[in-house]
Amino acid sequence: METIRLKTNIKCGGCVATVTPFLNKTVGEGNWKVDTQNPDKMLTVQTDGVSADTVRQTIQQAGFKAEVVS
Repeated sequence: METIRLKTNIKCGGCVATVTPFLNKTVGEGNWKVDTQNPDKMLTVQTDGVSADTVRQTIQQAGFKAEVVS
């Protein structure tokens, strides 16, 4: 299992609701979470075989910005 962390502009519950179907389809339900209390709005993804770039593109498809944090 790999952990991917991305800095996003997902800032509220409504934003999380918008991105949920996209992330659930790409990485699976229960394999991700967004810390909206963190100033960087960190998205943490637990994945087995999905690349960080794929997750970033998924966030962009949902209408948000994401930047991989190393």
